[in-house]
Amino acid sequence: MHPVSDILARAVVPEHSAPFMQAVSGGRVLVADHFVFYAAGDWLMAIAYPLEGSGPYSHERFEAALADALEQTGATACFAVGPDLPPRLSGNVLERDVFYTLPADAPVPPRLRSPVRKARERLRIDETRDFGPRHRRLWAEFMGRAVLRANVRELFARTPQMLAAEGADVRLLNAWDGDRLVACLVLDYSTPAFVSYIVSARSRTHPVPHAGDALFAVMLEKARAAGAAFVQLGLGVNEGITRFKRKWGAVQSLPYVMAQWQETSRAGADKVMLDELMDALLKYANDDFAKYEFLHSLPEQRPYAMLWELEKEGRRSWLCGTAHFFCYSFSRSFRKLFSQVDTVIFEGPLDEESMALVEARGQRRDPDAAPLDSLMGEAEIRRLERVVCGPRGTFAHLMNMEWPDAPDVRARLRDTRHWYAFFSLWTAFLERQGWRGSVDLEAWRLARDMGKTVLGMESIEEQIRSLELIPVPRVLGFFRRCDQWRAYMKRNILHYLRGDLEQMMGTSTEFPTRTEQVIDSRDQRFRERMRPYIERGGAAVFVGAAHILRLRRMLTEDGFTVRHVRPTWMHRLRARLRGEEDLYRIPDDTTRPY
Repeated sequence: MHPVSDILARAVVPEHSAPFMQAVSGGRVLVADHFVFYAAGDWLMAIAYPLEGSGPYSHERFEAALADALEQTGATACFAVGPDLPPRLSGNVLERDVFYTLPADAPVPPRLRSPVRKARERLRIDETRDFGPRHRRLWAEFMGRAVLRANVRELFARTPQMLAAEGADVRLLNAWDGDRLVACLVLDYSTPAFVSYIVSARSRTHPVPHAGDALFAVMLEKARAAGAAFVQLGLGVNEGITRFKRKWGAVQSLPYVMAQWQETSRAGADKVMLDELMDALLKYANDDFAKYEFLHSLPEQRPYAMLWELEKEGRRSWLCGTAHFFCYSFSRSFRKLFSQVDTVIFEGPLDEESMALVEARGQRRDPDAAPLDSLMGEAEIRRLERVVCGPRGTFAHLMNMEWPDAPDVRARLRDTRHWYAFFSLWTAFLERQGWRGSVDLEAWRLARDMGKTVLGMESIEEQIRSLELIPVPRVLGFFRRCDQWRAYMKRNILHYLRGDLEQMMGTSTEFPTRTEQVIDSRDQRFRERMRPYIERGGAAVFVGAAHILRLRRMLTEDGFTVRHVRPTWMHRLRARLRGEEDLYRIPDDTTRPY
């Protein structure tokens, strides 16, 4: 039997669908002791689920097969997924989950029978292999609003390659309302024993109730017709997806562990760049210029120094100071940190829908408050416009110096809430300086991509109430000192990168949000809401850097050992020369820094 045919006949998990995996990864397939591997260039992906009929998984057996595959390929950049992985890879585990399966003969759950019947009466459902303009439109709409892990986003991007892959049997199950595509499942029929559910998308611009459930019902019919015993529904991913799968009667089948590592001792920078390079390899497999553009566009990395380790009764967690806007990326440091935790906690939700709610509230001026432009002089407003927007006018336009995306400063002062005017104009100024990043957003997205449990400590309403506490005089004072913004920005960069918390707060007492009214009540709330997670261990908590000042003391009082983690020898040397200790001790002087 041909090796690929043998793999498909004995497949256990979706990753054993060799034609599909080769289309997605661009790699070639090989088998060592009934373990499947995919390889290309210097990377190797190991599927540590033994093929059907070859016995159970064991660390020793997998290590021997891995050594064989490494010898055959010469690969150094390694990935592995399996029911378990050798202990030596425990520090490289990025994700843990479980596969869900649904018997092909599963009936439609009783409470869904009527909704599914009505949806099927309204919809036209067909199965095709043609990815057309309506599919591209649905994919663009869905990907534009959904929060997707990087590997899932790549599956959506490579759907045409899956459908066209030689030897693969990938199909689209479509739900049409008239001539509009409202939902679609991508299914892989390549493995005889089961059908794999790959990804799905549904429309929100033209929603049809229970369209997804109708497709699930037809999927089971198609699976039975194909002779499959069950449908492999993939991983739990998050609570919402798991709830949908369980609603249909799906059960847990196999545990899932995913790790990434360098098999040889390459430079540390190569190791932490692996994910970015792999994404580039998959996305631009046949486009050398696109690869160059991708690598050139990666944000400049810096080691993350605003980090404190929390330890209590042998359990470790971490406290991280964020900056809402910043000019460097810390994704390498965050990836290393997140490999040691299962829960990542933020001040509040950072999804697009929540951010849109905050923006909508901020854009509605309080009718009982005086507009900011009425509290500033004309000369002050003009100076603020120059600082935020840069050169303007005929000469600036002719010399291509005018910023085309400059905000309407006067409209922000006149028509929005004071805190929204502050944040939006300060952000616009930073954007004109080339700042495109946000430390907390970068960490939030990476945590989601790595499959961590992501939580917020405050509701959107609580966060908005905190923003309303920002004193208007502080905002006005910050605007009137706009000629100092550039110097303030540079000082902030220096101290943040060094991890000099006290120095950073000492140069930013004028920042509008750093007041007792805003900081104090939230510090206590954060302390109470993070404590169950950090006492359990395995959590990383991200809060604004200003909150770290009191939280260090509070957590020390709660019995935690709080130690500053200095990421490089330069950070450690600088601290030593300045006589700074890593271990936080409650000082005698309790003077507030703001």
